[in-house]
Amino acid sequence: MKKIAVLGSTGSIGVNALKVIKNNPEAYQVVALAAGSNVKRLLQQIEIYHPLAVAVAGEDAAKALEKQLDNENRPDIFIGPQGYSNLVALDEVDTVISAMTGAAGLVPTYAAIQAGKGIALANKETLVMAGGIIMAQAKKKNATILPIDSEHSAILQSLQGHPKEDLRHIILTASGGPFRELTSEQLAAVTPDEALQHPNWDMGRKVTIDSATLMNKGLEVIEAKWLFDLEMAQIKIMIHPESIVHSMVEYQDGSVIAQMGVPDMITPISYALSYPRHRNTHLAPLKLDEIGALHFFRPDKERFRCLALALDAAEIGESMPAVLNGANEIAVDAFLREEIGFLGIPRLIEDVMEAHKTFPVHTVEDVLEADHWARERAQGLVLQLRT
Repeated sequence: MKKIAVLGSTGSIGVNALKVIKNNPEAYQVVALAAGSNVKRLLQQIEIYHPLAVAVAGEDAAKALEKQLDNENRPDIFIGPQGYSNLVALDEVDTVISAMTGAAGLVPTYAAIQAGKGIALANKETLVMAGGIIMAQAKKKNATILPIDSEHSAILQSLQGHPKEDLRHIILTASGGPFRELTSEQLAAVTPDEALQHPNWDMGRKVTIDSATLMNKGLEVIEAKWLFDLEMAQIKIMIHPESIVHSMVEYQDGSVIAQMGVPDMITPISYALSYPRHRNTHLAPLKLDEIGALHFFRPDKERFRCLALALDAAEIGESMPAVLNGANEIAVDAFLREEIGFLGIPRLIEDVMEAHKTFPVHTVEDVLEADHWARERAQGLVLQLRT
């Protein structure tokens, strides 16, 4: 039985992961839960899963949690970034689902790897910001990292039984988001409410905006580079509006192996936990005869500048991917607050990247330094726009 800690238990991925765990009580047990400040949902999860320990973002959330917990089966409560790291390192934990949003997931995921835990990774920012450091540490500690992103799960599945040296390309598919057919003029008028309406996937707010700008696909390219030990030239992107083919692997003989399924995160979460087995998820089966047709076309990097910026950051390397990610998180937040427009997101990121002097990153502290610089620079630019 896997004994699991869920980082980001109250978010979209965390909630779905707990569904998978609940449906397989003979295989998985929740040992620890980590949330931000959603005390109400965390209390509900504590009541159902009875974890030994929980973690929350700050003192206020911890106090609110303590007031509403009864003394019977009360879990230990950890607080803040250090609390998240302590939680995942508990002896009782053997597997960590890393599902926190954004850069906040880096340090506790790294702590879990240092403790030799198995990682089911949904927090792509961990590899975007510190891929080389993370993969080296995982190798040193013999810690497995299995992807939860549907695209990377599809690649993992399509690689099974095939020698790595036979690989020519991987092809990451993208829905294209809700605005794939809009002109630049129309994109300039997009509102936060419109951008949060994804046509195929039910995700958190930040990831949904990243999908709309195609930044999400750029981040996934960087993640794939590290996860599968690839050169950038080996990674292609294809827009696939139906979100049925979750990604593909092209081999040297021209064969292309694809993984297909209904667009539901339950499937890749389940596979990351049961690898290399495929457990019954009780989802509705894929009915290709009802779908009828599948479409594929290249992304437009001129209209969707975030994708181009992410690919540039990947090529530059060193501290630039961390800067890209930090600037993007500030830009997305500013857009959601209606402080900048939709096309202001790539403009802000590009301004920050152009101002950055890259430096080598050898430690997590180096990565956090680049992230901090990018956030301060981006916040300063947003402040200038307000005045």
